[in-house]
Amino acid sequence: MTPLARAERRAGSRHRERGAALLTAMLIVTLVATLAASMLWQQWRAVQVEAAERARAQSAWILSGALDWARLILREDARNGGPDHLGEPWAVPLAEARLSTFLAADKQHTEDAPDAFLSGVITDAQAKFNLTNLLNGNRIDPAEMAALQRLCETVGVSADVATRIANGMRDAAPPMPPDPSASAPAAPPAPAPPADPPLMPQTTSQLAWFGVDPEALRALEPYIAILPDKAYVNVNTAPREVLVAATAGLDLATAERIVQARQRAPLKSNADVRALAPSVPEESFARLVINSNFFEVRGRLRLADVVLEQRSLVYRRNLEVTVRQRERIASRDAAGS
Repeated sequence: MTPLARAERRAGSRHRERGAALLTAMLIVTLVATLAASMLWQQWRAVQVEAAERARAQSAWILSGALDWARLILREDARNGGPDHLGEPWAVPLAEARLSTFLAADKQHTEDAPDAFLSGVITDAQAKFNLTNLLNGNRIDPAEMAALQRLCETVGVSADVATRIANGMRDAAPPMPPDPSASAPAAPPAPAPPADPPLMPQTTSQLAWFGVDPEALRALEPYIAILPDKAYVNVNTAPREVLVAATAGLDLATAERIVQARQRAPLKSNADVRALAPSVPEESFARLVINSNFFEVRGRLRLADVVLEQRSLVYRRNLEVTVRQRERIASRDAAGS
């Protein structure tokens, strides 16, 4: 091989080595950049998750405080006595109010505090027809069944829906222990429960477990509730559709007259109701009350970019107000709400 050929060969070998070195360097730089970007993204994501969890925790604490405030209002209302009606302070909704200044521990740094807005409402849970009343042990109460059928007819839902709901509630009820003191059954035994009984619903949306179609459920939801115990309809807070359901022989026009009358002055006894509906038999008013024990408290908080909504069912007995159910309705970013 001539000297010129050997020189060209060495020059080509050096070019290839430099190309390989440059390629290796580019691959290393790319790998380092990818790893760095991944680490930065993971760190950013961890910060975002921590901030969101902190905001949700703060929201939960604030909503717990709002629930305590609602319990205080209901306790003071019980202290004042009288019938429960829609003209009382508890029935006034809380419009969205800014609470950011209350979240800052140091008042000199309130400008750095996150924006927080609270709203809420207390509603009378006994303004609705209580589906728990349908059951008398493991049997369906005929009077309550008739009331649910009247409600379905009033709101334009098939009576078969009432039957489906009542049968589902009966099948989901726990079996009653036998009474050792009873020598013979006073009534025909209840039908045997299915081999795989359904779960007892806790909310009206869960009535879909019984095969209630969504359209019928949407029509009934404003007028029905599932309370932990039996509770009758409050005549001072119930809409006319529920009054018609709870009172056999009452028509919509008379129910509307009752609603108009209670807006002027709350009804203080069933005698006041009978005076407004003289053609209705007296025994039909037996399942109406003027005071309520169950109330629903709904709170909504916007804290920074997080929205948290909470529903609580409270039970008031004398001056004691206890929480019987609590659920988070929604938790989402404010940008998506």
